[in-house]
Amino acid sequence: IVMARLTRACPISPRQRGFIRASGCSENLWLLQLVVKHAKREHCELGVVFVDIAKAFDTICHQHIITGLVQRGVDPHVIHLVSEMYRNISTYIN
Repeated sequence: IVMARLTRACPISPRQRGFIRASGCSENLWLLQLVVKHAKREHCELGVVFVDIAKAFDTICHQHIITGLVQRGVDPHVIHLVSEMYRNISTYIN
C-alpha cells in the first residue's frame, strides 16, 4: 500500500527493478543478451556501462527524504510511516 501511494507521488524509471513487482534482474539480463546478440550479428561495436547506486539512501540525510515527500504532496500518513521507519534505527550483526 505504501509503495503504491509513493509511486503515484514519486514516479520511478521504467528500468527500476528494486522494490517493485517485476521479474527484475532476469528482464534486465534478457535485454542485455538481446543487445549483445544484435551487436554480434550486425558486427557493431558495443559499449556497456553498469551503474550501481547501491546504498544510495545511506548517503542522503533522512530528513531530505521526508522533505522531498512533503514537497511532492505525499499523504501525511504515508510520510509519517516513512519517518517512523527511519527513527532510532540500528543494525546488529551476530
